[in-house]
Amino acid sequence: MTTQIFQASTLYGTATLAAALDSDRFGPADRRILLVCNNAATPETTPGLDEMPGFARLRERFDEVVSWNGVISPFHPGGWAPRPDDVPLWERHLRLLWRLGDDDVELAVESIQVNPARAIAQIFTGAPVTVYADGLMSYGPTRNKIDPLVGTRIERLLHLDLVPGLTPVLLTEFGVGPELVPDGAFLKVVAELAELPGTGGELSGAGGELSGAGGDASGTGGGPALLLGQYLSALDILTAGEEEALHLRMLRGAVALGHTRLVFKPHPSAPAHWSRTLEREARRLGAGLTVLDTPVLAEVLYQRMRPALVVGCFSTALLTASAMYGLPVARTGTGTLLDRLTPYENSNRVPVTVVDALLPDLDDRAAVAAQRPGMAVTALDELVRAVSYAMQPKIHPSLRPAAERYLAAHLDAHTRRYFKRRRLTSLALPGGVPAKLAFVPRNATVRRVARRARSLGRSAGR
Repeated sequence: MTTQIFQASTLYGTATLAAALDSDRFGPADRRILLVCNNAATPETTPGLDEMPGFARLRERFDEVVSWNGVISPFHPGGWAPRPDDVPLWERHLRLLWRLGDDDVELAVESIQVNPARAIAQIFTGAPVTVYADGLMSYGPTRNKIDPLVGTRIERLLHLDLVPGLTPVLLTEFGVGPELVPDGAFLKVVAELAELPGTGGELSGAGGELSGAGGDASGTGGGPALLLGQYLSALDILTAGEEEALHLRMLRGAVALGHTRLVFKPHPSAPAHWSRTLEREARRLGAGLTVLDTPVLAEVLYQRMRPALVVGCFSTALLTASAMYGLPVARTGTGTLLDRLTPYENSNRVPVTVVDALLPDLDDRAAVAAQRPGMAVTALDELVRAVSYAMQPKIHPSLRPAAERYLAAHLDAHTRRYFKRRRLTSLALPGGVPAKLAFVPRNATVRRVARRARSLGRSAGR
């Protein structure tokens, strides 16, 4: 007997798994279990994946659904892992709890670098592992060093073709090859969800109907402009005030391009007052704004309303809009994030880099109108490999020659935004402090003279 266990924490990830199953990306199995994880900061007050609109349709691909939160309660999925000595006990416990017996187990997990995926892979010590990617992070490096006892069991990386021609770096240190989930299969799954009542989101505000069939009064054609919120302040990337200002910038930029009907899709955990601030600004600008009050996949909205423009910061949904639905897109705020992300190896860096380098800036009217890519995919591939090495040189040392070639040939005033001079210096890469001056930051005498000079300068200023 073979039992396949699919771990998922998002509706988008579950839709990706459904598309992979529909396109026979998994072999036959006697039983398929969907292991649902609620990774929210406070899962007790946040609806889980299995409570989302449309989940029932996705659930049909699996024989049963079980909750990982329930298994390890009262611990949080993101913070719990078995002690090494307890791993055999946990495997025996789960085999009894889930009636696995002596079945051969196959795992499909997301984000193998962290818990809960890492914990699940550790417990089922002999199980082959498929990692599936539900976003842009698959194009970046593995963010943490993975135990070889887990890494050597990973057979493949399943991912959507969000940037055609761009090859994922994730897990390449173990020789893991990428495998595409067909676009058509994913679009078919989304079409199923779009047909269900209640999956289009409940609307409030003055933006009108979801359907874009009536056109836009601005003359831009198609449906309204769709604004995507991400709740970056929860990740300590921006402050709450800065993120609210980012949303206002999205709205003003879309209106400046001639869109008078707008839809805002907030992050499910974002404060409600952000939406009210946007509504007030929309009224001031003479635009109609619709706010989605219930969680829904952005791709379902693409299917239903065919937006005239999709605006966001670095959401994966920007790439599905562009690559899979052929919708016009624009990004904003990525420059600030590239400067703000800390530490340099922050796993959001490659997603931000990809969106910043590829998609048109909301403030560039000509680029948005022409949907002119900021960079060719071949150049983007070279950039991503250089950034990936700078982020994780110990995990991906084989990328160093590619990073050196890219920096030597392409580092200029524009591409420098993707690198930090201090990082390049510490790695002795082109673009850092010249070797003959590298001693300066570490020289106590030089630092003492510099402090004395600053002190004299301040005294003279007074």
